[in-house]
Amino acid sequence: MTQPALRFALLVTGPCYGSQSASDAYRFACAVIEQGHAISHVFFYQDGVYNANQLAQPAADELHLQQAWVEFANQHHLTLDVCVAAALRRGICDQASAADTEQGQWNLAPPFCMTGLGQLAQAALTADRVVQF
Repeated sequence: MTQPALRFALLVTGPCYGSQSASDAYRFACAVIEQGHAISHVFFYQDGVYNANQLAQPAADELHLQQAWVEFANQHHLTLDVCVAAALRRGICDQASAADTEQGQWNLAPPFCMTGLGQLAQAALTADRVVQF
């Protein structure tokens, strides 16, 4: 008898570089899909919001983790949720936030999307498992 597919929500609190957390989250997400399960939400919180910075430029011989998340989300039709308060506090902003504060620049890479903690609560309510990295 086969087990039913599970829906996972991921909470990423580690930055894309300087810690292994975000890389582990990405590899876990890929493995979840390979095993036939689903990712319902990916929420970036605390220093995890740095994964959404489209200005990140890793060394040529390193995985470009921000781009990897973008490709993963596009391939699997996911929105990558970013805590708006944590992002703004760390200098990550989208076009709307930049306009609200009269800044001429923004650096949030699509399909990353600014959301609130309510989105994380929704993810926890609707997923079978929530895994934090």
